[in-house]
Amino acid sequence: MRKIGAWVVYALVFFAAISCVSNEKVIYLQNLENNQPINEGELISYEIPEYRLQYNDIIDVNIQTAEDMLQSGFGNKVVAGNNQMQMAAQSGGDIYYMTGYTVDKNGFIRLPIIGEVQVKDKTIDEARVIIESKLREFLKNELYVKVKLGGIRYSALGEFRRPGKFVVLQDRMTIFEAIANAGDLTTVAKRDEVLLIRQYPEGTKLHRINLNDRSIIQSPFYFIQPNDQLYVEPMKVREVGAGENAAQSLSLIISAITVAVLLINTFTR
Repeated sequence: MRKIGAWVVYALVFFAAISCVSNEKVIYLQNLENNQPINEGELISYEIPEYRLQYNDIIDVNIQTAEDMLQSGFGNKVVAGNNQMQMAAQSGGDIYYMTGYTVDKNGFIRLPIIGEVQVKDKTIDEARVIIESKLREFLKNELYVKVKLGGIRYSALGEFRRPGKFVVLQDRMTIFEAIANAGDLTTVAKRDEVLLIRQYPEGTKLHRINLNDRSIIQSPFYFIQPNDQLYVEPMKVREVGAGENAAQSLSLIISAITVAVLLINTFTR
């Protein structure tokens, strides 16, 4: 029975060793070896490519004439609507799904009066120019056309503290803002192997991202795009049933030792 007790102790020691999650696996934005270090306070320049509209995107189109603007002010009507949109987004709704225009599978949106407009693969500004040009065929008054993306939609799956689908009413958002919006990652999340599923005009691509690496700030995946999907796998400690932190692991180890002692006492009587 002493041999059994020794084996139990060895097993518990091994369990304790593999259940620890080192800081290096948890801390974001580290200067990793073999990479050009990025110092704090250093100015990092990057060029954000203009987003081109794709199938299933939702855009908001606001059209005002000079008379409308004089009567309601410069966008007062729009600002009042924005408060409702923010409240809807905070409650998990998607106001633009009801009020915006969705790009269909052929790349068109359908607007009142002017009908179908091809916007797929166009930037927001290019779509605005096309819509304004078509409207001038029907309206001779001075026009103000405003086109915006109906928020940034993305999904967070796996080891997030609050996984789900999200709509953020911003023009751009970093991957860390997206993670924070989903409640941050769990302690056992594989931060160095985050899977980003991104749509392109020609199809879908899968990218692996290392959130521990500070150089992500210079990568094309630093900013979230509409319809992005983030999937984070768990570390091995999740598979062996260890705790997420030292306190949980210690509690599991103590419980295992208690059970082992009870079993040994039972069989040695």
